[in-house]
Amino acid sequence: MYELIFEKRALHDLNKLEENTKRRIWDKLQQCKEDPFRFLKPLIEVNGFSLRIGDYRVIIDVQQKLKILNVLKIGHRKNIYER
Repeated sequence: MYELIFEKRALHDLNKLEENTKRRIWDKLQQCKEDPFRFLKPLIEVNGFSLRIGDYRVIIDVQQKLKILNVLKIGHRKNIYER
């Protein structure tokens, strides 16, 4: 079982969303704790993984040895990948 750690920015992003969207993202993150690589897709240009929840994406850094899912960013798919 992996542990979830949220960066400050990710918490800020999550708190700006509607309640039902927050709930869907939270539920999917809980599923990820069990078997993260079932849901995560590797990112091409940067280290990390993307978790898809409808039109929203969660950018996650996985530390396999420590069993940690570090949530970096949460946002709509149209602007989540902007630098």
